[in-house]
Amino acid sequence: MRFSKFIVILVIVLNIIFAAVVLWIFDRTKVEPTELIRAWFAFTTVELLALAGIKRKEVEEANGNQKALGKD
Repeated sequence: MRFSKFIVILVIVLNIIFAAVVLWIFDRTKVEPTELIRAWFAFTTVELLALAGIKRKEVEEANGNQKALGKD
């Protein structure tokens, strides 16, 4: 649980830093790095979705184990 919270906070902080750097690059060059932006946010989105899937499976397994214990 702690690790997943750390990853979520890390991704949010990295997205904020990335956005600031992209704005700085755009200010300097007047060219928006669209492919870099698309790739970065696709990567972070997939990472968060994968983490959510893992967490959901853990919760479902824990609930299944509790239900099985309660039936004995």
